Amino acid sequence: MTETQKPSLAQDFIRVRLRSSAVASCLGAGLACAALGAAAQTFVVPPELWDRPRSGRAVLEQPAIRQAVNTYLAQPGARIVVHHGSGQESALLAEELRAWLMALAVDTERIALRNDLEPSEPLRIEVVREP
Repeated sequence: MTETQKPSLAQDFIRVRLRSSAVASCLGAGLACAALGAAAQTFVVPPELWDRPRSGRAVLEQPAIRQAVNTYLAQPGARIVVHHGSGQESALLAEELRAWLMALAVDTERIALRNDLEPSEPLRIEVVREP
């Protein structure tokens, strides 16, 4: 390299800073992805499920329920929380959903019901990974 082709000290400094910034960004993105992978997953149960007669097949054909059960089964030690609204109807639906989840191989000891939604909100299934 000739004297005119050599990068200046300022150019070297900028390159190093840009590389450091790029590495930090990649590491940050990786940590964010890892954190998301460790986070709980939530699935909304469509209200239409309750408008028709139910069977094990009909319940499992609901994408949200199938995904929740598959996620639970793929994570040893996971727990399921069924979130429901206040009121008798929502509580009864949550109890029925718990019974269907048990029929679909979810351990009854690993299912909790939580009354923390607005009455008009649909049920939600949360799969929580145990640390």
